Amino acid sequence: MAARRITQSAINWSALGERVPEHQRAQFLLFKAKSDGYLRRVLANPEQPPAIDWSFYKSKVPIAGMVDEFQKQYSALKIPFPADTVSSLIDAQEKEIKSDIEKFKTDSNARIAEYKKELAHIASLIPYDQMTMEDYRDAYPEDALDPLNKPTFWPHTKEEQLDYVEPDSPQASSH
Repeated sequence: MAARRITQSAINWSALGERVPEHQRAQFLLFKAKSDGYLRRVLANPEQPPAIDWSFYKSKVPIAGMVDEFQKQYSALKIPFPADTVSSLIDAQEKEIKSDIEKFKTDSNARIAEYKKELAHIASLIPYDQMTMEDYRDAYPEDALDPLNKPTFWPHTKEEQLDYVEPDSPQASSH
């Protein structure tokens, strides 16, 4: 695989900038400046290295065959482009993250549906400022006070009731 010349950034900086939170804007701008600086340095160099004038060196070097040997070694030199070993890992991680996102979307849509049901239920109730205690008991039987079946003392929290036992106390473990 031959290396290709980078001529411009492959990143859509404006689209990425729209997604950056305001508190991270300075870090984003530093990163963009560093990336732009790297791209400018790459573009400042020619695509191909300058050709070596071997005849000039042959006329200047007094040792016979030395320049020819260097030229032969230089021509034989091939610097391999590094193999791509991480793209498959990134692709696998991307698929995993996409499946996590889809699961989160599905779960979120289910929660939204439940919340919409709760909102519809609340909207169907009499406004709280117009409710009587009986209306509240009918709407929320688990939260309403029941003086006949479950009498409680003010402030009607479970900690203030006569039969309350601290969860960490020795009496709680014997019950």
